[in-house]
Amino acid sequence: MPPIGWHTGPSPLRRASFSLFLYSALTPFLRPQLARYNDRLGELEFLLSREDIMKDMTQFLALSREHTEVGAVASRWARYQEREADLSTATEMLESAGTDADMTAMAQEELDSASAELTQLEAELTRMLLPKDPDDARNAFVEIRAGTGGDESTLFAGDLARMYTRYCDSLGWKTEIMSESASELGGYKEVVLRVEGHNVYGALKFESGGHRVQRVPVTETQGRIHTSACTVAVLAEPDEAEAIKINPADLRIDTYRASGAGGQHINKTDSAVRITHLPTGIVAECQDGRSQHSNKAQALRVLTARIQEKDRSERAAKDAAERKSLVGTGDRSDRNRTYNFPQGRLTDHRINLTLYKLLTIMEGDLGDVVEALQAFEAAQQMADLELGKV
Repeated sequence: MPPIGWHTGPSPLRRASFSLFLYSALTPFLRPQLARYNDRLGELEFLLSREDIMKDMTQFLALSREHTEVGAVASRWARYQEREADLSTATEMLESAGTDADMTAMAQEELDSASAELTQLEAELTRMLLPKDPDDARNAFVEIRAGTGGDESTLFAGDLARMYTRYCDSLGWKTEIMSESASELGGYKEVVLRVEGHNVYGALKFESGGHRVQRVPVTETQGRIHTSACTVAVLAEPDEAEAIKINPADLRIDTYRASGAGGQHINKTDSAVRITHLPTGIVAECQDGRSQHSNKAQALRVLTARIQEKDRSERAAKDAAERKSLVGTGDRSDRNRTYNFPQGRLTDHRINLTLYKLLTIMEGDLGDVVEALQAFEAAQQMADLELGKV
């Protein structure tokens, strides 16, 4: 498929005119929005020069971050307008070139260059204007639970934990186990990871849902393929300043003796902590810290994230009647993905993505899957934006 703005007609002049018309036709909805960025940039520069704002570090940092984001859009928009003028000039040159071969070649070269850059700039500006989930930049908790399939599902839970850990390592993100319930064969009945890094939640949020595996289990003596499943839940780590306030009277805090992998260094004292939020029944626990105090703090962070995710899910369920969720519902019963080992195939059913490199994916090469899901979200957001739904 030829790139946007490219016409395969017989005439260079016809191609140039079509390119210019196409760019003009694609952006009337976006142009007024982009023009407002220049106005906002001026406002921000004025605000950041005021002494009262410079003395308020919280406000100054917030405005500085906005200035950086707005400035990036404004500069790309200025470049877009510059190249659009170049495209118009090249079209006029081509019209007046007549039989002058040198002028025709020069005009054609500039037309091709401007057309290609405009296509790239348009894609960049479109992405910049899409609504941003404020949680995307946050750290995240990744909860993996074994489902149907007995011992095989616990082994698959271990494989998923390893896959996510290796993917995070490849991006320089830090992972730590918050809590775990190990199985006898070396997998997990349940494990909760905390991932710290840049835009962690934005990359991992679509992992929430059902993950199905098809393979011959190590416990199978007849060589038969079994199907097992795990559920994954990705929760944005709350900002302490913005986190919901939990009434201490609504909490039941239990301590117990840590055990299993990761808990050997604290298994002589009742350091592990389990916190129950009585109004909702939501439970969080942590046993990996070196003290009861640190485990309690960590468990409370996980509990807060789970309560906020519950609120988010309830809001999404209400919104779903009016607007379908971008990539699945995130419901834990969703069958989002199948890992078929005999075929070496991974299929994400939400976006009809199939990749035949399962073994490398299980080693942490998850980038293509994450990027495909993010691209699908962006396309859906753009469609909604143009229809006035966002």
